[in-house]
Amino acid sequence: MLDPALLRQHLAVTAERLWAARGLELPVSELEALEAERKAVQVRTQELQANRNRLAKEIGLRKGKGLDASDLLAQSQAIPQQLKGAEEQLATLQERLNAIAMRIPNIPHESVPTGADETGNVEVRRHGTPRNFDFAVRDHVEIGARHGWLDGDSGAKLSGARFTVLRGGVARLHRALAQFMLDVHTGEHGYTEYNVPLLVNQETMQGTGQLPKFEDDLFEVPLGGYRHLAIDGQAQAALRSAIMRDDRDDALALLNGIAGDLGLQTLGRVPAAMWDQMHDSEALVATLHRWLWKRMYLIPTAEVSLTNLVRDEILDGEALPLRLTAHSLCFRAEAGAAGRDTRGMIRQHQFEKVELVQIARPEQSHVQLEEMTGHAENILRRLGLPFRTMLLCSGDMGFAAVKTYDIEVWLPSQGTYREISSCSNCESFQARRMQARFRNAAGKPELVHTLNGSGVAVGRALIAVMENYQNADGSIAVPEALRPYMGGVTRIE
Repeated sequence: MLDPALLRQHLAVTAERLWAARGLELPVSELEALEAERKAVQVRTQELQANRNRLAKEIGLRKGKGLDASDLLAQSQAIPQQLKGAEEQLATLQERLNAIAMRIPNIPHESVPTGADETGNVEVRRHGTPRNFDFAVRDHVEIGARHGWLDGDSGAKLSGARFTVLRGGVARLHRALAQFMLDVHTGEHGYTEYNVPLLVNQETMQGTGQLPKFEDDLFEVPLGGYRHLAIDGQAQAALRSAIMRDDRDDALALLNGIAGDLGLQTLGRVPAAMWDQMHDSEALVATLHRWLWKRMYLIPTAEVSLTNLVRDEILDGEALPLRLTAHSLCFRAEAGAAGRDTRGMIRQHQFEKVELVQIARPEQSHVQLEEMTGHAENILRRLGLPFRTMLLCSGDMGFAAVKTYDIEVWLPSQGTYREISSCSNCESFQARRMQARFRNAAGKPELVHTLNGSGVAVGRALIAVMENYQNADGSIAVPEALRPYMGGVTRIE
């Protein structure tokens, strides 16, 4: 989330920067109108509070002198209701502003090249030379299919498209890769290993920026079987009446009653966006389902769980940077990726990754980004895989990042490099959402900077090993670094 000061005090400049860097057009007029209204209501709220305090003081003085204060009491009795209305209006306006702000991406760092898409990325370095084969190169699907090592048909039978079953020596190789990566990162790079939840709540997804903008790319897991619950027709009618009257207090009471009858809890007061949706929507029950039942999500990366460990925390500045790593399953619906890389394991709904996260002081974060990128590169060097490192241009970066390096590994079957790791500095963007802070030299809380990267994607590393270490007879040579994890096996026959 951007610093609110950029949207309040420097809106025009911020809009220009986002348009130039990311091709994003901010709703400037809407933001200006909401901010002007928010300021007016805030002034009104402060005036009411000041008037309440003044009247209380004057009433006390009159009573202390034995004088009549009935006129002042009459004035003061009207203030609580007026103040409540102003505070609710202020909260609603702030929610509307936050709803817009939560969908605005980060502003790229000045060192990031300007570009619209991946064609604007810049190669930073390259390591290794692609192998020359004296036989026809097979891709990982062909290699795996010959021996039943990769079984997409069984994956489809069990779960559907973009799932794969691994078998035998390749399943062991996949496990060995993850173990090797964790050992290098914890033993040599100074990371602390974590085992984190795969199911997280809305607040956690919002903290790292997956919500609200990328909800369609996530797997949502509704708890409590709510899809089979029905809401009483009389309760629905009463609620519709309260909504049409724009009576929030009555609507909230009815909602809490509905939740109580079902043995559930609401998410609290009705957010402004949800109120608008209920007011305008014919599908009232579907809208209520979203509000009445707590939703959970499968993580798209362990970055989500690891980074949120510092949410609502004030850290010791001397302990930074923190280095965290986890091997986890990852789940992505990838709603916008239809038709891309549907063959094999390049793009799966379920995959595994060793994630790297760093929590840094602001002045350290860009140095830590270079370090983290080097840690991911070291995995590929140790595996003997050719790769190149790309600095992403402004139009190809992720939502939360100010600067990103992609590491791309060589795939012989495609004759090109494909992404296997992405390392990003998000500066204070995620920390502001999470209220993750540290005490600076002056002892004051200050937002941390957060960084994340793949160290690396296990499935894509498996693909790269299978293709780069394939033999003419269909076997796979085991990279030397992995042999201790394979019981000394040098070849998967």
